[in-house]
Amino acid sequence: MIETPSLVDQYCHGVLRTELGLGTFEARLSRTAGPPAAGTTLFDTQAGFAVRRWCPPLLGLEPHCPPAGYLARRRELGVLEAGRRLLRGSGVTTYLVDTGLPGDLTGPEEIASAGAAEAREIVRLEPLAEQVADTSGTVEAFLANLAEALHGAAGHAVAFTSVAGLRHGLALAPEPPGPGQVRGAAGRWLAVRRAGGEMGDPVLLRHLLWSALATGLPLQLHAGPVEPGPRAGRAGHPALLTEFARATAGLGATVVLLPGHPHHRHAARLAGVFPHVYADSGTALVHSGGRAATILAETLELAPFGKILFSSGAQALPELHVVGARLFREALGRVLGAWVAEGAWSLTDAQRVAAMIASENARRVYGLG
Repeated sequence: MIETPSLVDQYCHGVLRTELGLGTFEARLSRTAGPPAAGTTLFDTQAGFAVRRWCPPLLGLEPHCPPAGYLARRRELGVLEAGRRLLRGSGVTTYLVDTGLPGDLTGPEEIASAGAAEAREIVRLEPLAEQVADTSGTVEAFLANLAEALHGAAGHAVAFTSVAGLRHGLALAPEPPGPGQVRGAAGRWLAVRRAGGEMGDPVLLRHLLWSALATGLPLQLHAGPVEPGPRAGRAGHPALLTEFARATAGLGATVVLLPGHPHHRHAARLAGVFPHVYADSGTALVHSGGRAATILAETLELAPFGKILFSSGAQALPELHVVGARLFREALGRVLGAWVAEGAWSLTDAQRVAAMIASENARRVYGLG
């Protein structure tokens, strides 16, 4: 038995504070854009089956109970009690929470209280810059206030995260932009921002990345397939970050890649090449269900074990926190347990590596103690 007694979820979001009907729950469960095919349900996905396997017992039901029965029990308990039971059943002891998503989601303090765990904040760069822009009348004020906001965030957060790949794509010039470039881009974008435009200028995105690294905090980068929708054509392949990784090597910076399936292998390869690059092993698992062990084994083939971190990547549904943690534990146990059974690993080494990936690497990277 390979044990992971403590999990540090190094990247997740809060959960919804509101009650959910069947349609809303399914929309949050699946990455599919739009409703399910006629006569079907989005519970008929790997994520849906994983929810039905792991979550009903935490609410007093049998595993694999029908979706309607599960959601009825959820409503009976109420959103707060159901969330509390689910989060406390995940086995996560520390949550690192990206607070940059819109919507009625719990913050770090609330998720810590509900889950009887610790929680720290991850600051998303692009919404931070947009908030600063809305209170800055000139380019000079915007750039000065942005520098101040980044410094202030670095005083309480454990990391910055960026969705530059979603906003523009990861094919960004690797070097930091010059001051003149930044001022020109800021002026153009502020004019667009007044009409409600979001930050997607490649020069400003590069400025944000390099400014975040200068604070000394780890920088998380989403690298992999983007969600369905109008940005689906944006290029997010981790290989596009190779030159950025090379440019930031030797600066004392830490870059953590958050890849989705099937790009976990490329992220792990970058972590194996560059000493300051780390790879997340969990965000590719939450929608993989019974294939989780295979995907995790592929990550372990390419990255040093001290460079791999766990996360659930969960958002909105506490069920996804449970699924992310349970799939990771089961996959890690299967992979390392098989290697022990084959004689390739000792049980002592397997337990040591499991603890590293589950929590110790994250505690070291983010200075959690």
